[in-house]
Amino acid sequence: MELNQGPLPQSMPKSHVIGLGKSGIAAARLLKREGWEVEIGDRNTSLDLLKQQQELAAEQITVKLGYSLELNNSDLPQLIVVSPGVPWDVPVLVKARELGIKTIGEMELAWQHLQSVPWVAITGTNGKTTTTSLIAAIFQQAGLNAPACGNIGYAAGEVALAVGTGGAVTSSSPSSSSSPHTQIDWVIAELSSYQIESSCSLAPRIGVWTTFTPDHLSRHKTLENYYNIKAHLLRQSEIQVFNGDDPYLRKVGERDWRDAYWTSVKGKDDLIGSKGYYIEDGWVVETRGGASLEDERIVEVSALRMVGEHNLQNLLMSVAVARLAEIDKDAISRAIREFPGVPHRLEHICTWEGIDFINDSKATNYDAAEVGLVSVKSPVVLIAGGEAKPGDDTGWIAKIKDKAASVLLIGAAAAAFAQRLQQEGYHSYEIVETMEKAVPRSAELAKHYQAPVVLLSPACASFDQYANFEQRGDHFRQLCLDLLK
Repeated sequence: MELNQGPLPQSMPKSHVIGLGKSGIAAARLLKREGWEVEIGDRNTSLDLLKQQQELAAEQITVKLGYSLELNNSDLPQLIVVSPGVPWDVPVLVKARELGIKTIGEMELAWQHLQSVPWVAITGTNGKTTTTSLIAAIFQQAGLNAPACGNIGYAAGEVALAVGTGGAVTSSSPSSSSSPHTQIDWVIAELSSYQIESSCSLAPRIGVWTTFTPDHLSRHKTLENYYNIKAHLLRQSEIQVFNGDDPYLRKVGERDWRDAYWTSVKGKDDLIGSKGYYIEDGWVVETRGGASLEDERIVEVSALRMVGEHNLQNLLMSVAVARLAEIDKDAISRAIREFPGVPHRLEHICTWEGIDFINDSKATNYDAAEVGLVSVKSPVVLIAGGEAKPGDDTGWIAKIKDKAASVLLIGAAAAAFAQRLQQEGYHSYEIVETMEKAVPRSAELAKHYQAPVVLLSPACASFDQYANFEQRGDHFRQLCLDLLK
């Protein structure tokens, strides 16, 4: 059969994808396969984007670089698909909805193609990535094809593409994600508030809410808006799992979520309601409620190699999901014992002259950075800074005063952080501006103070100096490994 390389027929519906990232490209390919005329736009231009433009042009997908969508002519798209980084309330999307143009997120598009498969959807301010990775590892250990996707691993659209074609996913992704093929057993999706906001019909089999603290308020404006976005995903879920040790979730849980499964590292008496997962005598224990059902030990806590009490919560939520998906205890135990942890989240990079260098680049807000400090030995030399976010820094600064021998400040927030530390009576800090200066200086200071740990835990976004937190963590890793040379 000869392929028609001429003009597209007028009857072909037109779609526009905003953003030429991994998720945008997957969405474009998915739409193309479904018979849409596809245009994808990105306001940036780079060599990498030009290369992507050429690849997609060969697939008859139009790519416009240095371009922002405008809806001023008569040739309007019938569908707009939004990448996660694009705010849902930017003027062009508000206008699109007013004009009656269907506007959805890339995650919603993937859901429409994958809703015959059960989903686990994990959201929360912190703890999402570790919990998602561990859940995927357990499901895969049980012999299920359960790729991690969304904010981690594959774009959800890549999973949908692979299911439809029987092909393997071509983009790079973490080794923790199994490669999708024709038969998907479960989708394990990490969802940010951005992705939930643009995914109105997504309805998981199991929804997980890890933590809730103020974040992304520059985008969501109020804590109530941020809460309601995440709550929507849980309300859409058939089964809900909540972190019962999170103060905010606990407060609203008593009122709104008593029928959910709750978790607590503090024991059975701290569970909300009659069913959940708790820690007792060094074991994760399951209680399904009801007088006739005995509580059951599932796995020893010591099986998990990751440090920090917050990871015990991640363990509880992961075990809860696995059991609710009817995975047996042996597979759960094996997966947890073999789980290496998550890159950029309290990741041990190397030991140099007795000093451990730890990469916590994923700590992009005060709460996550405070958890990082709590989780390591003291005294610690801390590297912090970047693009500051709104939030309450008091707990973080108190932990610095308690545990840090010295703080090295980098990035756009350095001067403001220095001022805050000074205000709080902490003076052992230096503004070093860049990671290139911070790592060798941290080694000198750790030797001087006999500190066993150097910790990169920025409490900031990375966009002032890096494309993302992964690039920042990779740079730290390379500089640390250079010390060994």
